[in-house]
Amino acid sequence: MMLRAGALTCALILSASASVADCVDDRVTVFGDWGRANFTVTVADEPQERSQGLMFVERMGTLEGMLFVYDRPQRATFWMRNTLISLDMIFAASDGRITHIHHNAEPLDETTIEGGTDVSFVLEINGGMAGRLGIEEGDVLQHPSIGVDAVRPCEN
Repeated sequence: MMLRAGALTCALILSASASVADCVDDRVTVFGDWGRANFTVTVADEPQERSQGLMFVERMGTLEGMLFVYDRPQRATFWMRNTLISLDMIFAASDGRITHIHHNAEPLDETTIEGGTDVSFVLEINGGMAGRLGIEEGDVLQHPSIGVDAVRPCEN
């Protein structure tokens, strides 16, 4: 457990040193009072990609995930059919502000997970990671897909 915590701390220190110049398609930075963390992501911005999501993925690296990008704000619901790993689902508005977090979604569970209305982005990360990092509602996502109204806009 100490080795895992040490590796996570090291990863967070490394990710915290990244600059705004690192604002790239395969990275989401989450900012909060606790600091910031970079997640390497696959972007799902087409209907087929969003439909597939992380189904059948057997493992994900500590600071990896998937960013769902919608064309317009909408009601977002998910389920865990064919999803083999526990996930935290982080729902955000068009400006990148986190509006809701669903912690530890259970693998293979077909219960509907309600993300709310006016959702433009959903960041899925390993289950329990949001809690370990201290990510909470009101924190902010940064990614090139988050437009001109972004709380934390990309400068490149």
